[in-house]
Amino acid sequence: MFDSPFDFLTLVLAIVAIIFARKALGRIDLLQRRLDAIEAAGGATAPTALPPPLAPLQEFEQPLPTAPSAAPPPLPEAAPSEPAEPAADAAGAAPPPLPEPPAPPQPAPGFEETLGTRWVVWIGGLTLALGGFFMVRYSIEAGLLGPGVRTMLGGLFALALLGAGEWTRRQESISNIAALPIANIPAILTAAGTAVAFATVYAAYALYDFVAPATAFILLGMVALGTLAAALLHGPALAGLGIVGAFVTPLLVSSDKPDFWSLYIYLAIVTAAAFGLARIRLWRWLAVTTIAFALLWTFPCLACGSEMIAPHVFHVIAGFVLAALLVVCGFMFGPDGDGEEIEPISSGSLAAYLLGAMLIVLNSAHADTAMIGFALLTAASLFVAWRAPAATRAIGAASIFVFIVFGEWAVRRNVDMLVLPGGAIPGIGPSATDGSVSLHLVTAALFAAAFGIAGFLAQFRFATTKVTVTWAAAAVFTPVALLVALYARIAHLDRSIPFAIVAVLLAAAYAAATEALTRRGERPELSPSIALSATGALASLALALTFALDKGWLTIALALVSMGTAWLSVQRPIPFLRWLAAILAGIVVLRVGYQPRIAGDAVGTTPIFNWLLWGYGVPALSFWAASHFLRRNRDDVPLRIVESAAILFTVLLAFMEIRHAVNSGDVYYASAGLTEVALQVGVTLAMAIGLERLRLRSGSIVHNVGAILLTAFAGLASLFGLLALENPMLWWQDVGGSFINLLLLGYALPAVLALLLSYAVAGHRPAGYANTIAAGALVLALAYVTFEIRRLYHGPVLTRGETTGAEQYTYSIAWLMFGVALLGVGIMVNSQRARLASAAVIGLTILKAFLIDMSTLTGVYRALSFMCLGIVLVAIGWLYQRILFRRRAASPLAQAEG
Repeated sequence: MFDSPFDFLTLVLAIVAIIFARKALGRIDLLQRRLDAIEAAGGATAPTALPPPLAPLQEFEQPLPTAPSAAPPPLPEAAPSEPAEPAADAAGAAPPPLPEPPAPPQPAPGFEETLGTRWVVWIGGLTLALGGFFMVRYSIEAGLLGPGVRTMLGGLFALALLGAGEWTRRQESISNIAALPIANIPAILTAAGTAVAFATVYAAYALYDFVAPATAFILLGMVALGTLAAALLHGPALAGLGIVGAFVTPLLVSSDKPDFWSLYIYLAIVTAAAFGLARIRLWRWLAVTTIAFALLWTFPCLACGSEMIAPHVFHVIAGFVLAALLVVCGFMFGPDGDGEEIEPISSGSLAAYLLGAMLIVLNSAHADTAMIGFALLTAASLFVAWRAPAATRAIGAASIFVFIVFGEWAVRRNVDMLVLPGGAIPGIGPSATDGSVSLHLVTAALFAAAFGIAGFLAQFRFATTKVTVTWAAAAVFTPVALLVALYARIAHLDRSIPFAIVAVLLAAAYAAATEALTRRGERPELSPSIALSATGALASLALALTFALDKGWLTIALALVSMGTAWLSVQRPIPFLRWLAAILAGIVVLRVGYQPRIAGDAVGTTPIFNWLLWGYGVPALSFWAASHFLRRNRDDVPLRIVESAAILFTVLLAFMEIRHAVNSGDVYYASAGLTEVALQVGVTLAMAIGLERLRLRSGSIVHNVGAILLTAFAGLASLFGLLALENPMLWWQDVGGSFINLLLLGYALPAVLALLLSYAVAGHRPAGYANTIAAGALVLALAYVTFEIRRLYHGPVLTRGETTGAEQYTYSIAWLMFGVALLGVGIMVNSQRARLASAAVIGLTILKAFLIDMSTLTGVYRALSFMCLGIVLVAIGWLYQRILFRRRAASPLAQAEG
């Protein structure tokens, strides 16, 4: 590489010269800053005489101090060039000192400076660490070096990096140069060294068995403690790179046979070091990063099945304990808590490890070891939150995770879901008395008691509303949710008197808690807890009714609980109760979507008075009452949800009862006839009229939109159902008797209801909306008249037989009479809409006369048709001239005379 030894010597001298020049430049910069400070302090009073020009150089030529604390020789004092000002004024008081001038702002670093002083150093440190990892990996794959040599080289490389980091740190300290906004080279070198040290020790223990477990624990602990101590000196750069390298090390240095015990013991030591550093330096970001990495290392459990459960459980327990000891504010060695304030990281750290424990339970099919570990962490969460309010949110997370575990167990292990088309296979599915059920029963009882009792006693221990509400919500939700999950798993949603008794006892406990808290009602923070306890009592009673009676009562019970919760929100105006009422309403809606018949096959065949009346009618009344209670306070999202549920259940009640009555109890019948469509159109129009009246009083947007949707549904059903798919003149249909028949139900009644609806919206909605509904009423009425005439000529089946001339003549006469009747009504009540409808009918009659009657009628029927039409048209003209327009012309004259 070098042609001669002199080339190498020249290079060495150049490097030494650069080092000395750097130190000299640092000294010059220090002296210049001191000169600037002296000039700034003395220039405000008097100009100073400059020292001899060679003074700085002479001083620089003197030997450098040997200790950082040694100061350079003092500069010569400045001699005043003019008389100094008097030391005191006439009064003898000294003049006030002048303020020091502000330091000039430092210019922002440019791109080149940022690139050269920060990015290059950071990338270099990361490259050093990765280089060490990849060198070890390459040597393993290529078989270049033996395990012992590889381990020794890794240790030497780590020591070299650590030594370089410490040497550079000491050199920067000796130079006595102020910190600059650049990358911390000593910290990055030290971080790379610690990461390589972690990898070396871990490989020596887990891969090559060079050290015993106890020795490995000691070495890993020493590296972790060394990282902690080094980060205290070097700052967050070392902490960040070191913790990332420590958690990534098992991925880069791995083996074909993973040892989860070694992995998780190693991660526990790393987590302890990181939490300790975060606690000492109060680095919240470091604690969050450590928790995230530790939680990610839980997911390998999801790929190993149910074989290696114990080490995974150890991992989450160790992390939980370390987080409780070092991260949770106000508990053991954690930071100081701020009274009863809930701190997100304190709660989130415990919740993260609870999440990991829950995932292990679900993935292992509820193995005993996993269940025990999850139960221990849940109990520990209650204990920590009891001692440290900062972790209160972990109680809510624990309650939800408990419900997920037992809910998944109830669905996964439900025997009904394991039945095959040919019948259940013997031996598949657990019995109601196997070990798994016994363990879950005992665990559920302990969970319910722990959450319930602790939640109640917490109301007397804490004084902050957020804390007491969280405990109360967990105390109410957890036992009720566990009871439902166990009922679904063991009783298979059938009647169960034992579960009903347990629900009654639970309701009594909540009622007693409500009474006890009410006696201490002088504390405002207890109001939400009182409301929650009362809600728990109502929910438990509803469940008792459900368990004791039948499946369909669950829908009714939840709807009644929603109404009761809405009533409680009036007595205790707490926003949470309003949302609870809405959530319960949503659950009932989902329940109906799962089973529209509510009670399954036990609906019954009696029209109207069957299970549908209870299953839909009681929830509808409950939701209407709940919306009435909620509207007393304000119009918000929970109110709109409950109002929507009330309208939905009312509509479903009507439609399901119609299908049940028309189809002999079969609500799943494949098709719908004229009777069903006619009843649905009529009932829909009637409900639309009711909602139009109601929205004028309530001003509710839900009532407004509901009325529009019902009107649109009635219009579409009339157009595509009554006039197209179920039209008796197009398809075979027995309409019944002469006048009391399906035509009266299917066309006359909807026409009258549509006319009433048009008058209900007149003046309250756009004119086009009301006129469209009135036009629909006219079409249905004209269809009724036409179909009744055809019924007289063809019998109950309108598609039979030919159309005779007498029938065509009758259509024309009937349409004319209908038009004249509309005109008379319009003249008597002075309704322009009725007169326009008359004009439309008569115009249609004229078209029929010229297009149909002229070609199909013969003889006397053709003459009579045109004669009658002419007489009617002349009479109409006379009425308009003599009555309508004359009245209008006389009206202004009468007003002038008056």
